[in-house]
Amino acid sequence: MIKSFKQAFQSTGPDIPKFSTPESEPAKDYEERRYEATKWASTVIEGEVEKEAVKKGFKKLYSYIQGKNDKGVKIEMISPVINLVTHGSSNYTVSFFLPASYQSNPPAPTQSGIFIEEKRAMTVFVRSFGGFTSTQRNAENARLLAESLKRDGRPYHEEFYYTAGYDSPFKLINRRNEVWLLKRD
Repeated sequence: MIKSFKQAFQSTGPDIPKFSTPESEPAKDYEERRYEATKWASTVIEGEVEKEAVKKGFKKLYSYIQGKNDKGVKIEMISPVINLVTHGSSNYTVSFFLPASYQSNPPAPTQSGIFIEEKRAMTVFVRSFGGFTSTQRNAENARLLAESLKRDGRPYHEEFYYTAGYDSPFKLINRRNEVWLLKRD
């Protein structure tokens, strides 16, 4: 299982969520991305601390992509894994991006608590950071991103943020993590 788990997280091909960046001059400490509408396998973990919620959600969703779905198919794991963090809540939504071959017709989950979520097209502000994540590091990077957006007069939704992880837990160096704040129109 460790070998397949490692391999699953190494996908960096064309199946990542597609996005574009505006042509305006970029900020030095964050990026703006416009993501297309996409489908994700998601689960809500209630009443946990963030780190434990992500672990539980990941494990549950991993069983879905390993064949616990109505078609019994294994689905390639695609980066990123995202987690919705809502301020003042102990509920977290953990989501796996579905590959392009399953975007139009994803297998239905057979396990309770897993659902297919269609995320509308969205514009997010992104702050990237390396190393291993923690609740504190995620919150600190979200706070720093919010400060940069306020400095630049960029409106965003303040009540929540996303974390995005791109690497296997077995990768020790050059790790890629992000926090996303959703642009307010």
